[in-house]
Amino acid sequence: MALYWCTEVLPLAVTALLPTILFPVLGIMQSKDVCMQYLRDSNMLFVGGLMVAVAVEHWNLHKRIALKVLLVVGVRPALLMLGFMGVTAFLSMWISNTATAAMMVPIVHAVLDQLHRHDDTEEGRLKGRQDGDPGSAKQSAVVVGVPDAEASGRTGQSMEEADAVDEERKRLSKGLLLSVCYAASIGGIATLTGTGPNLVLLGQMSQLFPQSGGVINSASWFAFAFPTMMIMLMMAWILLQQVFIGRSLRGAWSCGAGQAAKERAARAVIGEEHRRLGPMTYGEASVMALFLLMVALWFTREPRFVDGWASRVFNAEAEFVTDATVALMVALLLFVLPSQPPKYLCCWRPNSDPGQRHTRTHFCPALPLLTWKVAQAKIPWNIVLLLGGGFALAKGSEESGLSRWLGSQMTPLHSIPPWAITVVLCLLTATFTECASNVATATLLLPILASMSQSISVNPLYVMIPCTLSASFAFMLPVATPPNAIVFSSGYLKVADMAKTGVVMNIIGIACISVAINTWGRVLFSLDSFPEWANATTPI
Repeated sequence: MALYWCTEVLPLAVTALLPTILFPVLGIMQSKDVCMQYLRDSNMLFVGGLMVAVAVEHWNLHKRIALKVLLVVGVRPALLMLGFMGVTAFLSMWISNTATAAMMVPIVHAVLDQLHRHDDTEEGRLKGRQDGDPGSAKQSAVVVGVPDAEASGRTGQSMEEADAVDEERKRLSKGLLLSVCYAASIGGIATLTGTGPNLVLLGQMSQLFPQSGGVINSASWFAFAFPTMMIMLMMAWILLQQVFIGRSLRGAWSCGAGQAAKERAARAVIGEEHRRLGPMTYGEASVMALFLLMVALWFTREPRFVDGWASRVFNAEAEFVTDATVALMVALLLFVLPSQPPKYLCCWRPNSDPGQRHTRTHFCPALPLLTWKVAQAKIPWNIVLLLGGGFALAKGSEESGLSRWLGSQMTPLHSIPPWAITVVLCLLTATFTECASNVATATLLLPILASMSQSISVNPLYVMIPCTLSASFAFMLPVATPPNAIVFSSGYLKVADMAKTGVVMNIIGIACISVAINTWGRVLFSLDSFPEWANATTPI
C-alpha cells in the first residue's frame, strides 16, 4: 500500500480498499472487523465538518469574509501580502485548502491586473517611442536643444527602467501567489478538521490508545496548533517579503505617489467585487450562525482545564458525545433550516424580487440551506476512503504484531534525546510528503511512530504531533499539494521558484514545530512523563 500510494499506480482511494480484500484472505482480520475501520468516529467528524464547509462555500460566505478583510487591511505591498495570507489561513482552518486556494487565486489575479495596468501603460509608451520613427527621439531632442548622444542615453535609460518595472512586476506576482498557497497549507494545521493528517492523528490515537481519554480534541489541538500556525505564518510573510518584494519591512509599509495611484485602482477592484455580493442574505447569516455554533460547541465540549458542557451531562461514565456528534448535528440542521426567512421576519430584505418572494413563500417551500445534491458534488469522498484505509492498515499492523516488531527494532533510539528524534522525524516526514499525499504520509508513519515511542518509553504525542504537522508542510513542488498546483498553473511561477523558497519554508516549519512542542506543547500534553494510557496498551 505504501508503494502504491507513492507511485499512484492506482487511485489513492482504490489503494485504500486493499485491506478489505487482503486482510481476510491472509487471515489477519475478519472482513467485518476490517470494514468497521472505514467509518470510524474521525471519518464522521470529517464528513460533518466538510458539510458545514460546503455550505459556507455554497453561500459565498468565504468570499465575503476575504474581500471584507482585504478592504480593511488595505493594498500597500506589505499589507496586501499580509492580508492575503491572513484571510487564506483563516479560511483554510475551516474549509478545504484546495477550495481556499481556488477562491483566492482569482482575487489575486484581479488585484495584480490593476496594480500592473499603470505599468503596462508606461511600458507601452516607452516602447512606442523606441519602435516608432527612429528619428523621433532625435527630432524632439533637437527641438528642446538636447544633444544626440544625450537623447540616445535617455532612450537606453528608458529601456532599462521598463525592464526593471517588468521584473518588479513579476516578483510581486510570484510573491503574492506563493503567499496564498503557503498560507493555505499553514492555516489548515490549526484545527482538527483543517487538513487530513490531523484527522489521521485523532483516529490513530483513539484506535492505538483507547484509554487516552480524548487527550486530543478540538480545544486542546487548537490551543497547541493555533499559536504554531500564527508564528509560522508571520515567518513565511517575512521570508516572502524579503525575497520577492525586496524592501525593508519599514519601507514596505509606505508608498510613493505613483504607487498610491495603482493601489487605489486595486482597492477599487476589491471594493467592486465586494459590492457585487450585495448585502448579506438570510441564508448567509444562517450558515454563519450555524458555523459559529459548531465552533463554540467544539471548544467548550471538553476544554480539559475546566469541565465542559458534555463533561457531566453526557460523558460522565464514558465518552458518548464527541466532536463528530457536534459536527453531524450542525450538518443535519443545514438540511432542515430554510434558506428563506419565515413570514414573521418581514424586516429581513432579501435581494430577490418581492413578487418572486411572495410566490416562493406561498406556493413552494423554500430550499434548505444545503441540499444533498450540492453536498454530494463537493465533498471529497475519496478522502473518506483514504482515511478508512489508513485506520484499517493500522489495525492490521496491531493485530498481526507488525507494530510490536517495528517498535522493538527502534529500541536503540533510547540513547538519543527525544527532541533530536523529533527533529529528524520531522525532516523525514516533510521530505516524504513532497512526493506522496499528506494523508497517506501520516497514515503510514503514525502507527510506526506510536510503536517506537512505546519501545523507548517516550510520550507518543511527543513524536506523533510534530510529524502530523510536518505532513502538511509540502511547499517545494507543484505536485506536492493541490494549492501548489493551482498557483503553479497561473503561469507566473517556475519549479525553481517554488523549490528555492520551499526549502526555506520547510526549515522554518520544522523549527517552529520544535519550539512549539518543547515549550507550550510540553506543558499542554504533559510530555515530560510516559503516560499510563500508553503503557497500558503496549502489547505483551
